[in-house]
Amino acid sequence: MPVNVERTELPGIGIRHDVRTAAGRRLSVITFRDGGRELAVADPHDPDRAEVAVEISDDEATALSEVLGGSVILTQIAGLRDQVDGLSTAQVPVRADSPYAGRPLGETRARTLTRCSIVAIVRAGGVSPAPGPEDVLSVGDLLVVIGTPQGLDMLTRIIEGS
Repeated sequence: MPVNVERTELPGIGIRHDVRTAAGRRLSVITFRDGGRELAVADPHDPDRAEVAVEISDDEATALSEVLGGSVILTQIAGLRDQVDGLSTAQVPVRADSPYAGRPLGETRARTLTRCSIVAIVRAGGVSPAPGPEDVLSVGDLLVVIGTPQGLDMLTRIIEGS
């Protein structure tokens, strides 16, 4: 079901974007004329009053968008796995003993050797969707991979160095 985002001009203040949740709550992002930003949850008994309001910085807004966007990507990928026979997903950690920690993704030759695709790198609360061969892998990264079960096993062994 599509989610409707309502945009409301707040004269002298800025712009408010509202999303109504399936539970009927209104979530708002207020962007002030001075560039500030606030997240708000409307009071269920008085829609003109915020029950909770939190000021967030540009960096915090970016981090939230990465986390939320990344979780949507991971959910959609998981749904694909249930719909297509022979297609699997895996999350492969990059451990400290991996020969590819600190090296570009392309050096793994993962796609060429396994026919699997690394569709995202989850790193420190953020997600990098569709990483390229130049993206450097770091210890603690979690690679989100899609392919055949055999290919995923092979890719895991490559990243582990075994």
